[in-house]
Amino acid sequence: MRKIIPCAALLAALLLGGAGQAVAHCEIPCGIYGDEVRFYILEEHIATIEKSMNMITKLSAEADIDHNQLVRWIDNKETHAGYFQEIISQYFMTQRVTPAEPEDERYPDYLEKITLLHRLLIGAMKAKQTTDVEVAGELTSLLKSFRTAYFGARPGAHRPPAEKP
Repeated sequence: MRKIIPCAALLAALLLGGAGQAVAHCEIPCGIYGDEVRFYILEEHIATIEKSMNMITKLSAEADIDHNQLVRWIDNKETHAGYFQEIISQYFMTQRVTPAEPEDERYPDYLEKITLLHRLLIGAMKAKQTTDVEVAGELTSLLKSFRTAYFGARPGAHRPPAEKP
């Protein structure tokens, strides 16, 4: 009986509150980062946005428009563009790209990364506004440039920011 009560309390806590809150990566910082995973997820969001754009265009051109499916694809495009923006702003801009002062030798790298991230955010915003698949292509190109700026010469081997004394 003693083992059942703590398990029941844990189960109740998970079911009644907070279980859905554990989706974002920590800001403590925990030191456990899945940078490559984030890039893969961003690429998947771009692919989903592009497929949604293509389906919206296809469904809109049909003689007998299936409005239900059309709305679902529009919502899908909007949702994935929003997820994309969330990862860019919450993960990379808030937690991973370390600000540098103008006199710091890392300042040019910082400016490059932050500029690319800003352009990615704008690209995702544009993806919400259009069905032009060139926007998805631009997102892919910008993400590739950001990956190079972020990882440097050795993709997949990101160097964490230097510890502050």
